[in-house]
Amino acid sequence: MPKHSETKRLPYTAQQMYDLVADVSRYPEFLPWTAAARIRSREEEGDHEVMLADLVISFKVFRERFGSKVTLWPEEMRIDTEYLDGPFKYMVSKWHFEDVEGGVDVSFFVDFEFRNRILQGAAGMFFYEAMQRIVRAFERRAAELHGR
Repeated sequence: MPKHSETKRLPYTAQQMYDLVADVSRYPEFLPWTAAARIRSREEEGDHEVMLADLVISFKVFRERFGSKVTLWPEEMRIDTEYLDGPFKYMVSKWHFEDVEGGVDVSFFVDFEFRNRILQGAAGMFFYEAMQRIVRAFERRAAELHGR
């Protein structure tokens, strides 16, 4: 099924990028195809926070809501997302942010499969381009917020 991973060096801090990705409720402001976001709940659990969130994805005639469990690990600068409900068979994503000389290394991984074979086929054809657009959207958002 579609998987994507990449690591990119950006001229920001790990904290700046972690905060940007952790701010799920603002995704509709800059992420392509994200029509709405809602945080169902947030709970501190010792060294991490668990957030249950819904995103509404809209692309042409396709409009679906899906729920995710987002685990925020601030000490490790890591964000893990697990699929809860919606149009996927499964979906996981992982972000990791590491301060390095001259900026931050942002590592991103996603793996998913749609329940609907037609959607899965379409996703396979456009997957790489879609992932590139999403990664670029986060980069542009960081530039807007942090002026680089």
